[in-house]
Amino acid sequence: MKELKTSEAQRRATRKWEQNNPEAKRYSRNKGNARTFARKYAKTLEEVEELVEIFKKENPNFKK
Repeated sequence: MKELKTSEAQRRATRKWEQNNPEAKRYSRNKGNARTFARKYAKTLEEVEELVEIFKKENPNFKK
């Protein structure tokens, strides 16, 4: 079996934090997915610009 880099106590603490903070976990995961898309999968500048336009028009947290 593969040796893990983190201790069992750390893995338990991480699972507990994830269970107690589902919104923070979701935010972090989605932010990482957006960055990965922009860095590795977007093929054109237009794709990234489309995301920026969606952010500006549809995101209630956007402040000019």
